[in-house]
Amino acid sequence: QLQASGGGLVQAGGSLRLSCAASGRTLSGYKMAWFRQAPGKEREFCGGIRWSGGITTYANSLKGRFTMSRDITKNTMYLEMSSLKPEDTAVYYCAASSSVIHSQIGVPSSYAYWGQGTLVTVSS
Repeated sequence: QLQASGGGLVQAGGSLRLSCAASGRTLSGYKMAWFRQAPGKEREFCGGIRWSGGITTYANSLKGRFTMSRDITKNTMYLEMSSLKPEDTAVYYCAASSSVIHSQIGVPSSYAYWGQGTLVTVSS
């Protein structure tokens, strides 16, 4: 089970940190990801992290502003977002997969487990 949290209202230019806590399973060998979905738009890949080793991959459009990390002791993944823009407004979802290959890391259907989503609203 994945539990996303940390969303809220923030002004443009501000920062926010999202958390995704996993329970019920060890994440060793899993790949985790953050996606987001704005109203009327498709779910969009933000970034992924390999739980073992912490190697990260980001959507090109978000590089430099979004940073993923994980705390193995807390079984929790994080998404640090900075220089936020109104277009970053979306519901953010965390996801996990034990079998996704790198070329499919940005495809939502590659992930078997999803958190409930947390809403991020960036005001102008």
